Amino acid sequence: MTDVRRWDVPGRVNLIGEHLDYNGGPVLPMAIDRSLTIKVRNRDDDTINLWSDLPGSSKVAFGTGVQPGEVDGWAVYAAGIVWSFMSAGHQFGGADLVVESRIPSGSGLSSSAALTCGIASALNQMHDFGLDRTDLALLAQRAEHDFVGAPVGLMDQLAVLYGEAGHAVLIDTAQSPPTTDTVPVTWEADALTLLVINTRAHHSLADGEYAARREECERAAAELGVEWLSEATLDATIGLTDETLKARTRHVLTETARVRAAVNAINRGAWTQLGTILTASHASLRDDFEVSCPELDVAVEAALDAGALGARMTGGGFGGSAIALVPLDRVAIVRERVEARYAAQRWKPPEAFVVRAADGAHLVD
Repeated sequence: MTDVRRWDVPGRVNLIGEHLDYNGGPVLPMAIDRSLTIKVRNRDDDTINLWSDLPGSSKVAFGTGVQPGEVDGWAVYAAGIVWSFMSAGHQFGGADLVVESRIPSGSGLSSSAALTCGIASALNQMHDFGLDRTDLALLAQRAEHDFVGAPVGLMDQLAVLYGEAGHAVLIDTAQSPPTTDTVPVTWEADALTLLVINTRAHHSLADGEYAARREECERAAAELGVEWLSEATLDATIGLTDETLKARTRHVLTETARVRAAVNAINRGAWTQLGTILTASHASLRDDFEVSCPELDVAVEAALDAGALGARMTGGGFGGSAIALVPLDRVAIVRERVEARYAAQRWKPPEAFVVRAADGAHLVD
């Protein structure tokens, strides 16, 4: 390809703050050094040609006037961002795009946000639209909401775009638009690392359970008379008669407190305390928000048994990945313990790998 621009776009893990981005709570994700590459070349017509190295993928082509329902499979995310730009009045011609991914698909590491935000960043730069990173995040979110049909929050897009090496991104989702700040993550200086455990269990936010949790939170907020569920008080939950809504609210409120405590622990280098907070978050997601699954629970339990300071599921849930804060000299032991527990259940072998905080989407050349 000639006149090609190449972008590197990270996946992300959410350290803590799960399911708070649509409830007005703080979230603490970080971009990671597992990324995808997007190569883009403009065309003289209005055709989008799309190639990928994703398993089972083949060339996909559609026009810049693509509409919801006209593209399916993994390419729906690329089509969605094209539609989002065009429907917002940002007009452009066709393009050839090649996607090469090092983010495990369906792992809960936000490959969808990486794809949409990467293409958005490329279109913005190549056509001089002058949009800032928050603008791009909002366009990518709209692509998932209104084209793909997944009512996601804005955390993943902001993490992918605002990521910074050596830092997590603290996002205040109650602001409009959300505001971001960086938090240095220095556990490696104390011989610790962050281990991702990809359970290989099916993970898809478009399956309906994610949307159901969001609707439950909206109902709880309406009953409590608050704009954001995170603004309620624990005492107020007594007034909720529906036990499910009460449990969802309890998670949102306690998770909000855990994010603030986690930031404090990170700033002080209080890694044992941080580990305890991570594990408490998993218990809340498992019991009150009910978005865990046996594969995630076993991964967390095995990691803790093998010496992790803390562990929790990350991402929307129902599969995907767990994270664990692990002493460097225990990484192999944690990996072996998780693999052994999975083998005993006759599940697919998990994939465990170390990640570091990385820069957000950026032009390589």
